[in-house]
Amino acid sequence: MKFFYTLTLLLAATAVFGDHNQGHVDVTVGTLSPRAAAGQLTFNDNCAACHGINGQGTLIGPPLIHDIYNSGHHPNESFTRAVLKGVRQHHWQYGNMPPQPHIGFSKITNVVAFIREVQKSNGIVKKEHSM
Repeated sequence: MKFFYTLTLLLAATAVFGDHNQGHVDVTVGTLSPRAAAGQLTFNDNCAACHGINGQGTLIGPPLIHDIYNSGHHPNESFTRAVLKGVRQHHWQYGNMPPQPHIGFSKITNVVAFIREVQKSNGIVKKEHSM
C-alpha cells in the first residue's frame, strides 16, 4: 500500500511539473539600458513572485519572456493595463492576475522596457497578430 501511495504521489508531481515545463522558459538577460535595469529591479521585487525572476515563469504565473507576449500580440499598453487593472486568464491556466496598484506608471514603463529588452535578447520579435 505504501508503494502505491508513493507511486501515485510521484505520478501526480510529474504531471504538475511536466505541464509546468511548457510554462517555464530559460531566460538570458543581456546588457540592459538604464531604464530596463531599473525595470528589472521593480520586476524582480514586485512581479517575480508569480512570473519568476526575470520573467521566466513559475508554477503560479506564466513566463513573460515568451513569444505569446511579443509586441505584435501584446503591445506595451497591454502590460500597463494588466498592472493597473489586472487581467483575466486567457493564454495560460494560472488564473486571473489581480491589479497591482502599488506600482506607479513610471515604474511600469521601466518594467515594460525590461521585458522588451529581455525578449529581444531571447530572440522574441514583433509578429503581427493574425486573429
